[in-house]
Amino acid sequence: MRLDGRVIYQLDPATFFDSDGDGVGDLNGVQRKLDHIRAVGADTIWLQPFYVSPYLDAGYDIVDHRDVSARFGTMADFENLVERCHQADLRVLIELVVQHTSIHHPWFRSARDDPASPYRDFYVWAAEPRDDPAVPEPVFPGVEDSVWAYDDHAGRYYRHAFYRHEADLDVRRPEVRAEIAGIIRHWLDRGVDAFRVDAAPYLVRQAALADEHDDGYWLLAELAAAAGDAPLMGEADVSPDQYGDYFGAGDRLHAVLDFWTNNLLFLALARRSAEPLVRALRAQPDPPDGCTYVNWLRNHDELDLDRLTDDERAEVLAAFAPAAEMRIFGRGVRRRLSPMLDGDPRRNAVAHAIVQSLPGAPVVRYGDEIGMGDDLSLPDRMPVRTPMQWSAELNGGFSKAPPGVVGPGPIRSGPFAFSRINVEDQELRSDSLLSRVSQLVRIRRELGELPSHRSEPVSFDHPAVFGVLHHRADGSVLMLANLSTDEVRLRLPYDVGADLLADSRYDPARKDSVMLAGNGYRWLRVHDDTR
Repeated sequence: MRLDGRVIYQLDPATFFDSDGDGVGDLNGVQRKLDHIRAVGADTIWLQPFYVSPYLDAGYDIVDHRDVSARFGTMADFENLVERCHQADLRVLIELVVQHTSIHHPWFRSARDDPASPYRDFYVWAAEPRDDPAVPEPVFPGVEDSVWAYDDHAGRYYRHAFYRHEADLDVRRPEVRAEIAGIIRHWLDRGVDAFRVDAAPYLVRQAALADEHDDGYWLLAELAAAAGDAPLMGEADVSPDQYGDYFGAGDRLHAVLDFWTNNLLFLALARRSAEPLVRALRAQPDPPDGCTYVNWLRNHDELDLDRLTDDERAEVLAAFAPAAEMRIFGRGVRRRLSPMLDGDPRRNAVAHAIVQSLPGAPVVRYGDEIGMGDDLSLPDRMPVRTPMQWSAELNGGFSKAPPGVVGPGPIRSGPFAFSRINVEDQELRSDSLLSRVSQLVRIRRELGELPSHRSEPVSFDHPAVFGVLHHRADGSVLMLANLSTDEVRLRLPYDVGADLLADSRYDPARKDSVMLAGNGYRWLRVHDDTR
């Protein structure tokens, strides 16, 4: 399997659909809603953690990497879900969370209780807090004031890049890496097709401490070798000049989540200017053959704006998070996409059109296809993790549990309430955001692979128009998006073959006259003689 050319649908089993009425989403609920994922047009499902966990960090605090939490079902339920996905021509990508474990993991409990335990060296310990090049500062400033926490049983400090209830594993240790390889094989044996490597830069930095002359990227090569034909998609929030190190020669990560372009996309949306997106693509190195970038609008965490300058970050925050309650960690936004865009369906649609037009593999996060909102009364990163809104019925159609049992509950009031924003309503309307996103995804999949080395941004006289040209053997494709509210007429440097897709009805496109409505988009076949 390769990820380039695929469209990924990201979902959290806990908040997607509750099949048994206990108030929590589950694996059988995901299975019940596969038809919706297929209707959106995706061909790959990204499942967020379903492992055994105290669930203090949405399941990323794992107690058993090889089993399914009872809150989500059984291993048989998981295997059945994978089988049904494959029958529906859907591939399954799961989380590989091995930078840390829960402090309730049997490994950590043994390590803290017994200095002679074989698991003592699975973790990173210190007699006193110290500077550590692998984790120089807490990932969550304001929540954790140090990367070290004292354990009374061990009489030592353990390191935690994230929360203090998540102790960092020491991947320098061969025993730890052997366990990780075993975890990978375990899920491959159950039909999993691909993995998302959580916190990849922290894994690399820890591996680099094995030798002062080492860069640590060998660890990614080890993980890829263990995964065999299953691709690894890495969470690598790094500058684009480091992307090549994460790809290697195609023997490390096979896909990199492109935080750089994601940050500049939101700067472009805030400015209503194409320049940041053009800049992003021009700075993006071409990945090796068979490798790709992964693009998205919003994910399950905060919109982390670390890739921007201070002034650029201030612009985005002013545009999309003007109130303090909308911001988090001094660097990001804790809102969903649609509220950031004032619930404007046309602006939502053009944002989706941009992501679908970028070279690489696009992601649709559950709920964004209908323009779901957020609940800012929830703490930390929870506002963007409310249940999927299926209908105007009880609990938004997510669960048949009594009111108050579902937690967090669906959005009940305001312009994003489930009575107004839901799948059932939008399925019935050809002009709905769901219909627009499904059309975009379907045409995007029909085009197949759009590799970076055969794609280039195109600048126009109008600063709000973003264009990307994909050179293809069967005819080049020009994808246009207007970030402004003004109607725009363009002259193209190419002869036009045909319209593939548009946000509304237009007169036929010509080289000297291509119209774009405000927040409009068009994909055109063009005759390009430059290659």
